[in-house]
Amino acid sequence: MSPQHLHWDIEEKGQRRALTVHGTALLALSFQTLGIIYSDIGTSPLYVLNGIFPSSQPAPNEQDIVGAISAIVWSLTLLPLLKYVVLGLRFGTQEGEGGTFALFHGIFPPKAIDWDEDRTLTAEFGLKTPSTSTSSSIRNALDRFKWVLLAWSLFGTALTFADGMLTPAVSVTSAVSGIALVAPKLNDNIGPISIAIIVALFLIQRFGTAKVSAVFSPVTAVWLTLLLTTGIYNVTSYPAIFRAFDPSRAVLWFVRTKEYDNLSGVLLAVTGCEAMFANLGQFNRQSIQISFAFVTYPALILAYLGQGARLVKDGEDVIQNVFYASIPGGAGKPLYWIMYVFAILATLVASQATITATFSLFQQVINLRSLPPVRMRYTSETVQGQIYIPSVNWVLCVGTVIFVLIFKDLAKLTYAYGFAVATVMLVTTTLITIQIPVVKKLPWIVGVAWLLFFGFFDGLFWGAALRKVPHGAWVPLLIGCILTAFMVFWTWAKGLEDKFDGANRRSLRHFISKEITEKINYSPVVRRLVLGSVTPQAEDTIVETPNEDAGISTAVNTQLQANLDSEPHFLEETKLYLSVGDRKTLLPRMSTMAIFHKLSSGKGVPHTFSGFLEQWPALPRVVIFLSVRIMPIAHVPTENQYRVTKVRSLPGFYGATYMLGFRDKFSVDTHALLELILSLELRATDSKKHADEIVEEIKEAAKTVTHVVPHYHVMARKIIIWGAPVVNWIRKWLIEDIYRSVAYVFPETATWKMKADDIIHVGVTAEI
Repeated sequence: MSPQHLHWDIEEKGQRRALTVHGTALLALSFQTLGIIYSDIGTSPLYVLNGIFPSSQPAPNEQDIVGAISAIVWSLTLLPLLKYVVLGLRFGTQEGEGGTFALFHGIFPPKAIDWDEDRTLTAEFGLKTPSTSTSSSIRNALDRFKWVLLAWSLFGTALTFADGMLTPAVSVTSAVSGIALVAPKLNDNIGPISIAIIVALFLIQRFGTAKVSAVFSPVTAVWLTLLLTTGIYNVTSYPAIFRAFDPSRAVLWFVRTKEYDNLSGVLLAVTGCEAMFANLGQFNRQSIQISFAFVTYPALILAYLGQGARLVKDGEDVIQNVFYASIPGGAGKPLYWIMYVFAILATLVASQATITATFSLFQQVINLRSLPPVRMRYTSETVQGQIYIPSVNWVLCVGTVIFVLIFKDLAKLTYAYGFAVATVMLVTTTLITIQIPVVKKLPWIVGVAWLLFFGFFDGLFWGAALRKVPHGAWVPLLIGCILTAFMVFWTWAKGLEDKFDGANRRSLRHFISKEITEKINYSPVVRRLVLGSVTPQAEDTIVETPNEDAGISTAVNTQLQANLDSEPHFLEETKLYLSVGDRKTLLPRMSTMAIFHKLSSGKGVPHTFSGFLEQWPALPRVVIFLSVRIMPIAHVPTENQYRVTKVRSLPGFYGATYMLGFRDKFSVDTHALLELILSLELRATDSKKHADEIVEEIKEAAKTVTHVVPHYHVMARKIIIWGAPVVNWIRKWLIEDIYRSVAYVFPETATWKMKADDIIHVGVTAEI
């Protein structure tokens, strides 16, 4: 399919769609997922068993080991495999996005795109279409809890951000610590070595998901192969470890030991399963399912079985570091160093999983206006979800380094890590419970069954993780609460500003009026007859009525009438007025082109335009109201980037839509706009001479182009409720002191590729 056809097909559908590939392309995409998604969960064998059985304690007995391995095996089966891979990935958005915020917007989807409304400038609008939904009562009930669900979903997003800092800290530190077995003197250098590796990891993010995965996918493939083969080898030392497939062994372990906290260690085995869902927008459902079910899952199961077998067989010898001590051949042997090198490389890839997941989630949150706009770089020509956000990348880097420096004890670091993961899993379960009847249209009983089954296991893990809050889990909890509070605040304040913007849009007819005077333009034949009796300068003179006073004889008048009957040439002189109440102000036309930017979609002209006329009571000869649509393809062909309509009732006014591919840079091509405007005018004008005059006027005006954007000076609107003084003081502080300041630092025009001198910011006081 050609890019042109692809573009218009997408416009007809009105939204981005999930990536669909088949055959070898699907296999290649599945291979890429290894380098982005699975190294997080794939590196868990580095620290899980020591998280359950600390090296400072004696080696556990055989029954406890089998019970712990059973808990790990069934946790991997029920949560990553069944909950996420088999079922959960089906709850991504139509755009192919996953994660907690995507689940929220599946329940409360944005309105459908109307591709013409942005160019509707004069029609009446503002009336809401009554809902015809048969489940309006359910929708009304959900609407009452919208803000609660928003905060809950954003809390999951915020904890994923914390997870993006904790994963590199835990994984890299765990891998590097293996050096202590062969060189105990380097134990104090584990932190600096880990920090150096972490900084290098964040430095390469700018190359993009596709390029990074091209390097990391083979590394992960080799790593998982090593886990698989060493696991098989170790299992032979104690084949009875296969009793772990009996789930009763896990239940009896907890009943016998009564150590509920052990579940926080088991939780570490499933860290990274949320990354599979959050990274859905970077790949697609089929590729993730294939790579996990056929590669990652069997490799992990055998790795844990093998470690359990070695722990039963050689308990005291391997308890110090179960992963490294269970490598066949022993410490310092060739296989040990191979595993050590690939463990470090795999932890880098593990960190990549949560970093890219964080990028994807922040893209969703920013695009849906729950965070200030920041610069985003799309790194793929085919997958819109593959992005790089420089500011987020460096915040993650700094946070990760701080975690490594603060948490000298790896156990405390894993506690913090586990709490973030457990909470995000619980958020996902509750939101999918609502999606099942509301979005998938399945019976409520299915949603209740989902909640009871998976909510039970998530609740067990979350409760165990919650007990670790005093021991280090308070860190992601604090980060999550602060970031969630800010995102909820920004969603609220930005929503108020957007509501003000929509409420103050107006039809041009409501405040621009016109007066028309018709004049007759002599035909070329008549002008040649007249030239003999008038001065040469009068060739282009337009008069209202031919008469004797104008120096035209009766014969000429007769000829004139004959020509007018066959070729009438009427011109309209239009005067435009600014109408404010009963007062009208004549608006002179300036020979310039002004592009008024609509920062949000919708009918009518923005508040900026009326504010502009109040400050400068004159009209540019060419007035364009421009809206921007990001299309779900990398590049929109140049010939298809703009759509322009002409306001027939008011000369010189145009509505335009600028359609950008997700990798196109924002740079308005005034020449392309001019060509479309001229084409419209030529088709709309009957008289060639009149058309030529209009074309010349527009070309002259286009020599000076000015971009006009709104600058809302937000003010807190006073509300009258119980406790109004306190409420109004809080609203004023939030809106005028915090929101206004942050919005000034992160303007909507930050990513525009044009000179600042070409942009006029029209100040508009917005009471919100």
